[in-house]
Amino acid sequence: MTESLSLEHAQKLVLLSQRLPPGKPVGSPVAATLAAIEHLGYVQIDTISAVQRAHHHTLWNRNPRYGAAHLDQLVADKQVFEYWSHAAAYLPMRDYRFSLPRKHAIASGAQRHWYAPDAPLMQAVLKRITDEGPLMAKDFEHSGRKLGEWQTKPAKRALEYLFMMGELMLPRRVSFQKVYDLTERVLPAGIDTRLPTPEEHARFMITRYLHANGVGQAAEICYLQKNIKPHVTAALKDMVSSGEVVPVRVGKHTYYALPASLALLNKPLRRNRLSILSPFDNLLIQRKRMQALFDFDYLLECYVPAAKRQHGYFSLPILWGGALVARMDCKAERRAAVLHIHHLVLEPRLSKADEFTAALSEALSEFMVFNGCRTVRLHRCTPSRLSPALELALTSCRV
Repeated sequence: MTESLSLEHAQKLVLLSQRLPPGKPVGSPVAATLAAIEHLGYVQIDTISAVQRAHHHTLWNRNPRYGAAHLDQLVADKQVFEYWSHAAAYLPMRDYRFSLPRKHAIASGAQRHWYAPDAPLMQAVLKRITDEGPLMAKDFEHSGRKLGEWQTKPAKRALEYLFMMGELMLPRRVSFQKVYDLTERVLPAGIDTRLPTPEEHARFMITRYLHANGVGQAAEICYLQKNIKPHVTAALKDMVSSGEVVPVRVGKHTYYALPASLALLNKPLRRNRLSILSPFDNLLIQRKRMQALFDFDYLLECYVPAAKRQHGYFSLPILWGGALVARMDCKAERRAAVLHIHHLVLEPRLSKADEFTAALSEALSEFMVFNGCRTVRLHRCTPSRLSPALELALTSCRV
């Protein structure tokens, strides 16, 4: 039997499942960070540093006590590891075996990697790490030309290929640069390394996605994952028949949900708390989904030529009142401890401008601390008629 949800209830279910805004903190700060990663299933890594990098930003929005050292500690404690989800990510170590299908596919040649394998070089790189211990790309000298669009030296390509096929893991990073070691020396004792069957993998993907996202479709569950959609589609059919998954109708679209997730609708949503989100936040990463469920048309414009940008280089979506109501192009000028808001754009649907301004001011004070800033400067606001009121409110945002 298909359940029916209003769009508002579907949005509420998504946000509660994503733990946005966050609830009251439980346990130690580091334990709360691990709980967030295990709940979300992954946290995407990104190098853009206009504000705190995406992996830190996403976790801070689930754990207000988050510290950037938490990830290093969790990796060192072998509770979290780096690999690939739909992109480079931190993943819970308890889910390690479900990273194996991609690794085996790359190792066997069934799935293409970005680089062609150079077997002799890969063997030489692997031998050095075996003999010498953990190494970084810079430990492999290279005086020749670099290769490809990203100008990568051959040893770096070999390291990444070995990493993607599962021969190497990352026990740590140093100044955000990867350190590589043999997988057998990084994995914790007793970890399950059995290769899941295609059905096991599909069921895991379904359950993990729906637990973290409330509702989902097969294409969303398989987002940027290769060769798994037929298995996910078949598993969804079986899980609906067994009652493990429930079809949910939202407007003209059919989604799927876990029965336990629907009980979340009995809980309140913290609508008065405003969240400044990363463009790579788990909530937002599938843009078509956000347009369908939240009527939020978002494009990350750092890849768009400056002259063609509408909202700014690194525009941060703003969640308030259970809706995505604004976006804010920010840059943290860390030496001067100034958070620059180059362009604040309010969605036409936004009402209660005074209440929004108060909520934004409160959230910005916390966001400034998170980014090591003491003052904030608003350069531009759309619509411009709100700019004086916002500028006046933001003058109180000093830490």
